[in-house]
Amino acid sequence: MGYLWFVTVLWAFSFSLIGVYLSGEVDSYFAVFSRTFLASLMFLPLIKWPRVSAGLAARLMAIGGIQLGLMFIFFYNSFVFLSVPEVVLFTVFTPIYITLLYDLLKRRFTIWYLVSALIAVAGAVAIRYNPLSRDFVMGFLMTQAANLCFAVGQVAYKKLMENRRESGMEVLSQHSVFGFFYLGALVVSVAGWLIWGDFSMMPTTPVQWGVLLWLGMAASGIGYFLWNKGATMVNPGALAVMNNALVPAALLVNLMIWNRDAELFRLIIGGGLILLALWFNESWAKQKVERPSSGFSSGIA
Repeated sequence: MGYLWFVTVLWAFSFSLIGVYLSGEVDSYFAVFSRTFLASLMFLPLIKWPRVSAGLAARLMAIGGIQLGLMFIFFYNSFVFLSVPEVVLFTVFTPIYITLLYDLLKRRFTIWYLVSALIAVAGAVAIRYNPLSRDFVMGFLMTQAANLCFAVGQVAYKKLMENRRESGMEVLSQHSVFGFFYLGALVVSVAGWLIWGDFSMMPTTPVQWGVLLWLGMAASGIGYFLWNKGATMVNPGALAVMNNALVPAALLVNLMIWNRDAELFRLIIGGGLILLALWFNESWAKQKVERPSSGFSSGIA
């Protein structure tokens, strides 16, 4: 859990930095490209090329291309159709996708993890619910596509590492192979930038370049590696809940540093629900799933 909490704090700054210094000023596709490019530069020298099979490299590139590359493309395009509050609201469904996808791969249905995820979703909605605009269907679909890409990547990476351990394959340190994850994301982001990018909206100030550097090396390079590594160390219920812990964290950072408006009562209520979801998952759901018993209480139907 430590990795996930650390990255939650790290990513909490990203929303405000993007909104204050980049949004509307720097081409979003270039921003995605710069993040994946810098993250790739950080991890490519760490790859142990002779010990990585072509199959493992291809799987990691596919996961990176989906979780980072496609996710960012869908996410940034959703702002064309939605207001910022609506985008944030629609991201709260990610925990549900994670629990359902993981159970699908395990060929089971775990009601307790799904309950944890639903409580976390309720907490995030309590924080960020706003009246919806009329023309939101396309934006909703874009956001859900981004959520699904992020969930697919997390679950696929977690399952890939679990399968390698369970099958007795050589266990390589994750930092020595994670460069392929960023290479896959880089391929997708380069294609997106070349096809849809606006080359007249390049960074022009030292602050913009500094924010891009921080987002590429810290939020993306360090953040996604530690997040995916942390995902392999927790159960799917905890992973689902932590996907929504970012909402109150990001609002707190925005309130304390940039002094933006935030409804403290809703923040407290929603944050409390997310913490309740985490407690429920660790104190109740995890034991129910892991306890050997028959029937629905085992988490399998």
